Amino acid sequence: MNNWIALIITFSAALGFLRIMDFFAHRGWIESRLSRKIIHIGTGPIFVLCWLLFDDASAARWMAALVPFAITAQFALIGFGILKDEASVNAMSRTGDPKEILRGPLYYGIVFVLMTLIFWKDSPTGIVALMLMCGGDGIADLVGRKVKSAKLPWSKEKSVAGSLAVFVGGWIMAVLVVAIYGYAGVADFSSVDSLLPIAIIAFGAMVVESLPFKDIDNLTITLTAVILGVFFF
Repeated sequence: MNNWIALIITFSAALGFLRIMDFFAHRGWIESRLSRKIIHIGTGPIFVLCWLLFDDASAARWMAALVPFAITAQFALIGFGILKDEASVNAMSRTGDPKEILRGPLYYGIVFVLMTLIFWKDSPTGIVALMLMCGGDGIADLVGRKVKSAKLPWSKEKSVAGSLAVFVGGWIMAVLVVAIYGYAGVADFSSVDSLLPIAIIAFGAMVVESLPFKDIDNLTITLTAVILGVFFF
């Protein structure tokens, strides 16, 4: 496929998903906390799977990175109050304060730009790191609030159920995306060979996510997954 067409499809898919969630949250059809997590979980796989539309040209990764870069730039403008977008604020903030977007959502976008440029389709490392951030960290909050379980002794705001969700959710999402890449014939992607390495990386991400740090999980989980991924892949 022509890379320009691939770029248009990728941008349309990612932005369309975001705007649908913004609309739902703005209309009050779903809670802002839930819309935030749906965006967190769903945007990543949509974007990463769209990489398969691009060819192997050296410029392809840069073109693909334009999508998260443009969306992240929008986040920054909204967070600094330069751009007014009440629907986005409702969908991505907990309290309705635009400045919240300058933390988790902005880090989320920056990570996607970096993983696209650094790893692309050359190695499973970047994709595994992104899927652990999306499927692990995103699902953890939902499960932690719905499932009653003991709090972690070293992190009173986090629970055993939430931590296990980081491991299970991140591992499943990473394995599925790697399997799709392997089925598509992308070199060095094999779901069978990756099962154990991804499990170990997911465990490391779970441990780091359990630490009592606020609003930087998107950075710490990704960094941990990259360090372990470079070793295994």
